[in-house]
Amino acid sequence: MKTFLFVIIFLVFLSLAAYWLRQERTKTPRLVRVALATGHRTKEDGCQVHGPLQDKECTPGTVFPNVTAEQICVRGYARSVRNVPVQLKREVYAEYGIARHRPGEYEVDHLISLELGGSNDIANLWPEAAEPRPGFHEKDKIENYLHDQVCSGRMDLRAAQSVVAYEWLRVYKEIE
Repeated sequence: MKTFLFVIIFLVFLSLAAYWLRQERTKTPRLVRVALATGHRTKEDGCQVHGPLQDKECTPGTVFPNVTAEQICVRGYARSVRNVPVQLKREVYAEYGIARHRPGEYEVDHLISLELGGSNDIANLWPEAAEPRPGFHEKDKIENYLHDQVCSGRMDLRAAQSVVAYEWLRVYKEIE
């Protein structure tokens, strides 16, 4: 009985060690593996924009699950996958309590941009303001910068997705 118990404990230990080694070998930060793997919303109304940032409970960010750096680096990729109907944009504005806005005041933005493998799911969309700055124009610059980093091989795609979802403002301040 003791031998059997020892074998079971040993096998569990080996399984955990193998799992840990697989996780360590990926160059993607742990934050990305957890946050982007879930991408589920915990709130669908009463969403609030926090300065230049989204409500993380309403817009946690989602990606196309099997997208690769090779795919996103093909010219025209984002255009080929863009699909946000007007009705979905209206839902996004409604969830964030925006009943009216002037043209150019907001854009329904992808938290994780299509250029970085972000999806068109409502969990990846939010009304981003142009003003005050930094607004959607500045975030677009960061998205382009990160896309260039991925396509030149200087950054892992999953890391870029994490940066744009959780740290784009910090990157903006660093390169501005």
